[in-house]
Amino acid sequence: MVAAVYAGALAAALFATGTPSTAHGYSMETYGVFSAPAGSAKPMAVTYDKKLVPSGALILVHQKTAANGSTTVELRVAGVKPNHLFGVHVHQKACGADPAAAGKHYQNKPGTDASHMTKDNEIWLDFKSNANGIGSASAKHAWTFRKGEAGSVLIHNEPGMKGARVACVTVPFRSAS
Repeated sequence: MVAAVYAGALAAALFATGTPSTAHGYSMETYGVFSAPAGSAKPMAVTYDKKLVPSGALILVHQKTAANGSTTVELRVAGVKPNHLFGVHVHQKACGADPAAAGKHYQNKPGTDASHMTKDNEIWLDFKSNANGIGSASAKHAWTFRKGEAGSVLIHNEPGMKGARVACVTVPFRSAS
């Protein structure tokens, strides 16, 4: 009952909040409740694999960009498949009904070869859920996002560079400037 009330309250408050850019940087949190894709609507938090990320699972993404340009992205999830290794990356575009809508991984220095697809050039938030289906991860980099080029966090069915896209949450990432 408590979980249902919490999920319902969270679903009613699906929003992104942020503090404006200042000399101290920028901070933003996005909350989501996963649901199945619905036609052509642009979903905020969508699951493509209900066995791994069931409808009703919760996600929180927090971005903090310091005035010096360093960026930290934190992820917390609840209600996902217990004891599972997930791969998670920031992607270029917003989520859609089709898993491919999120585009490619966001890269600090764009490129197509393997040398560009590294934890230093991308935001990787791979995690293992615990026995209760709760997981978290954090990544910090000395760079910030380019305006309009990072739009979602995509969860894959396995860590690293491979794996099917199983869930996505649209996130309004931005730079400190």
